Amino acid sequence: MPNVETQSEAKQPLANLDLKPSRRFCIAPMLDWTDRFYRRFARELSQQTWLYTEMVNTGAILHGDKMRHLRFDPAEHPIALQLGGSEPADLARCAKIAQDWGYDEVNLNVGCPSERVQSGSFGACLMLEPNLVADGVKAMRDACQIDVTVKHRIGIDKIEDYSFVRDFVGHIADAGCSTFIVHARNAILKGLSPKENRDIPPLKYDYAYQLKRDFPNLEIIINGGITTLEQTQSHLLHVDGVMVGREAYHNPWILTDIDSAIYGQAHRDQTRRGTMENLRVFIEAELASGTPLRFIARHILGLYQGQYGARQWRRMLSDATLLKNANWELIESALAQIENSLSHREASNLNDPS
Repeated sequence: MPNVETQSEAKQPLANLDLKPSRRFCIAPMLDWTDRFYRRFARELSQQTWLYTEMVNTGAILHGDKMRHLRFDPAEHPIALQLGGSEPADLARCAKIAQDWGYDEVNLNVGCPSERVQSGSFGACLMLEPNLVADGVKAMRDACQIDVTVKHRIGIDKIEDYSFVRDFVGHIADAGCSTFIVHARNAILKGLSPKENRDIPPLKYDYAYQLKRDFPNLEIIINGGITTLEQTQSHLLHVDGVMVGREAYHNPWILTDIDSAIYGQAHRDQTRRGTMENLRVFIEAELASGTPLRFIARHILGLYQGQYGARQWRRMLSDATLLKNANWELIESALAQIENSLSHREASNLNDPS
């Protein structure tokens, strides 16, 4: 069992092993969604995709339950810890802790527009304080050897001129950051909810493309509104990587094409049942340690998205009564019901070809 400061020695960062794939495809940090249970599920679907934690406040790491906020499974590599904070000394301490726990990257959130985050003086509002961000990045880089990256927007409120994000990136690059994840929308700090901030401000992918042209030596990763493999491949003609958010959560099976289409690996023959069976050891170990199945089940509801049986799968694995004290047998039962229903459907079609 890891102690409060570091995980087991077996959980070394891939950075030290020089085995990291590129960040050509990443899953965005999403609060309440990209916890360790979702990330372990996503890793079963793609071996190469970069995974990001939910944003974790520096205060929660320094003064809270480190195990709760930092724990991850070794299979999740490559994995990045996203930090929310603005105090350089705190960011530095957390970057060192991230390295000690085995993370491959530590990412600074300079993109979240929520008012709750703003009240803590971090997130997107920090784009208005590039000197403070630069100080934080430099302190983090001095404190650790893993990659330090920044995720940001292209503008704040009515600041829409490209020069704003260009100057911001240039200033932070001078502090030593070489990887920027660009959510290609403005952040509206007042008047829009976080959800509305993901949809209403117009996407300006050309700003991210121009950043790559202006800073060819930087790694530029584009984020915002990307939902298909075709869109991903199109963006990769202009930038170094793509970060996908909610589509990867609600329709996770899209991840099964990433290793072959984006990373050039041989395509793996995967089935949805096989995916769940591969996760069985992990799931049963979590259940044995006291984790309720509902903590895991909520992240796999999209496994059959767009497929026959999707509604049945979601209904069984979100039923509070069925989930109470449930174990692996509930997942097995859901899989079996889908397969039985599909067999009856196919038999019916054979008997009535009209």
